[in-house]
Amino acid sequence: MDPDRLRDLLESVAARRIPVDEAMRELRDLPFRALGFANADTHRHLRTGFPEVVLGEGKTPEQIAAILVELARGGSTVMATRVSPDAAAFVCAAVPTARHLPVPRAIVVGPVPPPDRGRGVIVVVSAGTADVPVAEEAALTAELAGNHVERIFDVGVAGLHRLVAHRAVIERAEIAIVVAGMEGALPSVVAGLFARPVIAVPTSVGYGASLGGIAALLAMLTSCAAGVSVVNIDNGFGAGQLAAMLNRKRET
Repeated sequence: MDPDRLRDLLESVAARRIPVDEAMRELRDLPFRALGFANADTHRHLRTGFPEVVLGEGKTPEQIAAILVELARGGSTVMATRVSPDAAAFVCAAVPTARHLPVPRAIVVGPVPPPDRGRGVIVVVSAGTADVPVAEEAALTAELAGNHVERIFDVGVAGLHRLVAHRAVIERAEIAIVVAGMEGALPSVVAGLFARPVIAVPTSVGYGASLGGIAALLAMLTSCAAGVSVVNIDNGFGAGQLAAMLNRKRET
């Protein structure tokens, strides 16, 4: 359940605008809803500040649609990642409020929240255009967590002057997510040039010896630049979620 909706519900009960029995009906499905094929975690937003995200891979379109509907019932904006075009077409037809974002391969139900939950800007940097789908997954995740996100794409080390041209944007950011395939050098460069924490995302982009992203992963894990943390291959969602948590304003 969305924390703001829960607060409104409790305040309504306290003010006697809503009977206790009605509030109980609203809360009866916490902390999850059993769907038979899945247990939708409706409590995750309250625990972690971000609703459960549906991984589209390995699920049928019908399952994706059903889980999104259940999660959205709590008032949260929810999304599914790694959704194929065919599955997206079915889900959007079955869930009229859903919208398909083809580049990050995501489906979102609900509005993008205002960017007022983070302390500062999160910048998402990609080495090449082929890395953009993973970079967009990271950017979308951070935006749905209420952050202001800046994008800088196609600035890899083969043309380093392209990165330096965006120096001012990176310097005013709180956190940098850097997405790269091939040899995976860009996160080390960014961490070496800018005093910002870097979340490195290796991608599976590259020729044979890149081994589906393993070369980039190992390069990022053995970076000589300080302040680089690494998520799994193609895990844009994980990077966006981590950046959002690190950037979150302290609750009073």
